[in-house]
Amino acid sequence: MAARESPLCDFGKTAPGFKLLGVDGRRWTLADCRGDQATLVIFLCNHCPYVQASIQRIVTVCNELAPLGMKAVAIMPNDVENYPDDSFENMRRFAQAHQFPFPYLYDETQKTAHAYGAVCTPDFFGYNAKLELQYRGRLDESRPSLPKPNAKRELFEAMKQIVETGEGPREQYASVGCSVKWK
Repeated sequence: MAARESPLCDFGKTAPGFKLLGVDGRRWTLADCRGDQATLVIFLCNHCPYVQASIQRIVTVCNELAPLGMKAVAIMPNDVENYPDDSFENMRRFAQAHQFPFPYLYDETQKTAHAYGAVCTPDFFGYNAKLELQYRGRLDESRPSLPKPNAKRELFEAMKQIVETGEGPREQYASVGCSVKWK
């Protein structure tokens, strides 16, 4: 799989709305997923080795920040016809296996991924309480391997800062992952 880097943060850009089917059978909107202090929108998939290597760290970050007023949502944008490992049924299994504490949604038309400008999996979009973009960076400095001792937890620190101040860090490093599999 060819690695792709996400663009850096376009500070202040408003989160696009969506209405997508979740693995729980419910249709979710941005309003349903919005946190009181911060919202994290994550584009990911089941088959990407970058996601597979980091999914437990992603879940940990979301669990740690939820009590502070951050909600998260994961969106799977890939073409499932050519990438059947990312099928809706496999999304259900993946979310269950990793005990997702957030909704996992299927972007069947890929319109949501286009609206956000998602380019890779994982791709992180961190918003403040006003749904203004404040973070578009990587999970941590360990990619894609397991964290090295004392590795900076960039996503955690950025989202914590957004929760506390409404603003993200000015220094951010691009996320790297597999490219979104467009139709």
